[in-house]
Amino acid sequence: MDTFTLAVLIIGIALIFDYINGFHDAANSIATIVATRVLAPFQAVAWAAFFNFIAAFSFGTGVAKAVAAGFVNLDLVTPYVIMAGLIGAIIWDLITWWWGLPTSSSHALIGGYAGAALAHVGALPGHRALDALILTSEGKWPETILFIVLGPMIGMASAYLLMVVVYWLFRGVSPVKMDFYFRKLQLVSAALFSYAHGTGDAQKTMGIITAVLVTSGYLQEADTPVWVIFSAHAAIGLGTLSGGWRIVRTMGGRLTRLKPRSGFCAETGGATAVLIATEGFGLPVSTTHAIAGAIAGVGTFNRFKAVRWGLARNIVWAWVMTIPASAAIAWLSFWLLRLFVPEA
Repeated sequence: MDTFTLAVLIIGIALIFDYINGFHDAANSIATIVATRVLAPFQAVAWAAFFNFIAAFSFGTGVAKAVAAGFVNLDLVTPYVIMAGLIGAIIWDLITWWWGLPTSSSHALIGGYAGAALAHVGALPGHRALDALILTSEGKWPETILFIVLGPMIGMASAYLLMVVVYWLFRGVSPVKMDFYFRKLQLVSAALFSYAHGTGDAQKTMGIITAVLVTSGYLQEADTPVWVIFSAHAAIGLGTLSGGWRIVRTMGGRLTRLKPRSGFCAETGGATAVLIATEGFGLPVSTTHAIAGAIAGVGTFNRFKAVRWGLARNIVWAWVMTIPASAAIAWLSFWLLRLFVPEA
């Protein structure tokens, strides 16, 4: 297969992953606003998809650069490695969607990319498998692993503190009247979270496409072209528009019960966690982790037992498994691919 055709094929697979990312993570953007009945499901996904897309018109490409060149040594990988990494991430996303578990598409992509690179570089003469990964201070592995813990904690703390502020500001106001106001305010918080989701998650696919263009020789540096930015945001927006109803049920109703006031605090707290990571540190943080932590935070404010901690434990185990599981699937995908394409 010639270089151009291969690059187009992998970019197509990357955009499919981006679509599945939006589909898989739609629950993060809409679960709270659907659970509080502020918007009907289709209205909610349309609202979220719109703000996923317009995020293309703002913020930077720090996360895209981190994904493109902050985890895997681009000098040692080929476009086929990126293809196998995408396949690993897509398969893990579909498995967890089927199980109804809100796992991180971000970490699935990073894990898949790393697993395929380890398989390829480990087979190169004179190299160790770990040479594939950027484990020096220039890499993004330590901060990314740290934010697996910090992301949900920031979301939980932000949402909890917002609940404290809301109840103090509205002291003496009846819950019914509070929810009258917060049904309107939740439109703003849902938009903010979808906006943060769009700028964070679309950039990961932008980074992968940029890596394809670099390894194929079409770019000299990991600078994201404008057409890549708009393509990624369009794909994730369309994916969100399709919805991910299995995960909506888990996030919106099974983890804890939500009211418009708590939905507002959860969405705002989750958006805060995402924006701190993406804009403050240029890291590919998980929107899933952020919103799950925020939902647990508002549930804890009401009472500790209001959160279904057994379900939360299952979700956390899925988070822990995401990077190694997607890496293993991508590793296997690379070797299967190599059976058909020996030069991979």
